[in-house]
Amino acid sequence: MNRTDHTPQRTVAMFAGVVPPDGEEALAESAGAVLARAGYALRHGGYNGLMEAAARGAARHGVPVTAVTLADRPDWGALNAHVTTTVYAPTMGARLHAYLDDADLVVAMGGGVGTLHELTAALYYATAIRSLPVRLLGPTACRLSTFLRAEGWLTESPTRPLDFLRELPDAEALTADLEILAAGRCTP
Repeated sequence: MNRTDHTPQRTVAMFAGVVPPDGEEALAESAGAVLARAGYALRHGGYNGLMEAAARGAARHGVPVTAVTLADRPDWGALNAHVTTTVYAPTMGARLHAYLDDADLVVAMGGGVGTLHELTAALYYATAIRSLPVRLLGPTACRLSTFLRAEGWLTESPTRPLDFLRELPDAEALTADLEILAAGRCTP
């Protein structure tokens, strides 16, 4: 699954925190590289922490790295050095649409309330707007999924199946999942 022409055919919206959960920064960097090799351009918040690590991994493979941020928020800090394009959204709703409207995949990792907001928007989007694969990557995101399922926040029904959602513990599981998606052997 090594991509050699570096021309992404697809886009991944990567939701990940500024303050990396313990041990997950290396996973984020590996994920960025795995996604780039699979032909995904990276769309992320553009800041530091896990976002920057994923961008660093993707940038090593020459794919576009887009920051999607809010206009007029200089207090959020400078964008990371791997950003090649920036989208400035006027509102949080517009920012979420800039992430999701044409994304081919969502990958979410651990983070803070902003990452949780992005993830819940993606979960809603995938159940109510259009089919969109959502992957929870790493121990923190997998624990969140377990909690949400146990507490009834994520429940499957005939009208709202959860077949778009998968928990992936590590980069190897992400690689295998991308191969399945590419082969079209499963629904999102």
